[in-house]
Amino acid sequence: MSSPATDTPETPSRARSRRRGALALLRDILVIVLVAVLVSFLVKTFLVRSFYIPSGSMENTLLVNDRILVDEITPRFGGYERGDVVVFRDPGGWLPPSTQPERAPVVEAWEWVLSLVGLAAPDSEDHLIKRVIGLPGDHVQCCNALGQITVNGVPVDESSYLSLPPGETAASADAFDVVVPANSLWVLGDNRYRSKDSRYNQDQPGKGFVPLDNVVGRAFLVTFPFSRFGTIDFHHGVFAGVPEPEGAAGALAR
Repeated sequence: MSSPATDTPETPSRARSRRRGALALLRDILVIVLVAVLVSFLVKTFLVRSFYIPSGSMENTLLVNDRILVDEITPRFGGYERGDVVVFRDPGGWLPPSTQPERAPVVEAWEWVLSLVGLAAPDSEDHLIKRVIGLPGDHVQCCNALGQITVNGVPVDESSYLSLPPGETAASADAFDVVVPANSLWVLGDNRYRSKDSRYNQDQPGKGFVPLDNVVGRAFLVTFPFSRFGTIDFHHGVFAGVPEPEGAAGALAR
């Protein structure tokens, strides 16, 4: 009869080898995580950023709490076009002073980490999103006899994307007549009667114009909720008949 098998005690060398294997696995996982965070950070910083929509000024193109992606790199090479939907930093005085209470440092730190990989957009409240109506050098005026905005003397039919109150047909309840300066944009919200845009900030230091240096990029995709997933329509065709402004200023946004 054979004797029962007995457990062989683990030798010190085998234990050290096991520890080294576990440490190597932990190191590899840490490197992968750090590389993923670094890549996400670089993408967020130089290519694409995530924002959420905090207000209804762009309805029905964008709804409150929509999550969007913003292309930061393409406009740097190709510039902006009339109809583009852009995200920009407050030029000064457009947004009211923040009333949000201070949060615990650990909450701020966690949200910062999430923002590195695009899972949070903590600075959305500090930015605005509107549609580009006028480029540098453009003469933008409202409104003609049909209630349309004219750009460089040509009326544009914005009915394909405007959200107007019942019974209203004019593209703006407030008249304006501006020439967009160099390196700036004239922007309006699609929910035209409920948008504090360029029209309502003409008394600010920037006269209602958005400096190109303040523009983060062009919004191009709704990512959440999933039921609204899809590209954002720029309606470039609306402005197809608009001639270029006189002089060289108009080339600065392209």
